[in-house]
Amino acid sequence: MNTSEYSPLTIRIGSIEELDHAASHVLSAIGHRTVVAFHGAMGAGKTTLINAISSRLGAVDDATSSPSFSIANEYVGADGDTIYHFDLYRLNDIEEAYDMGFEEYLDSGSLCLIEWPDIAESLLPDDTAHVYIKEMDDGSREVRVI
Repeated sequence: MNTSEYSPLTIRIGSIEELDHAASHVLSAIGHRTVVAFHGAMGAGKTTLINAISSRLGAVDDATSSPSFSIANEYVGADGDTIYHFDLYRLNDIEEAYDMGFEEYLDSGSLCLIEWPDIAESLLPDDTAHVYIKEMDDGSREVRVI
């Protein structure tokens, strides 16, 4: 599978009320890909968008949080499918990704939503969806999915 099979998406999120709608569009742009890498500066809204996506998939709203300290969280969607949420910010090197069994998660077929993926970029499948979030001067967020 090749990312060129998917149409890129750029949307603007102007308020928290627009998150559910944005999450729906992001999910459509991701398509059948199961590994999604989220890029953006600290505070750009990666965790917030992942929470909206998880909620859209039926994960309990209160159950989704940034796995900053645990590195990985596991949620269950309304269809019973597992959703993995990773925050790789605290990893020092790729060896730590290997040690936590990161490749097994990626190969599981479950949806893997990954914040700060750069440390493990070489482990990501070729068809990984990449979501870029940028805070704009007016406080809105520009979200690009490729």
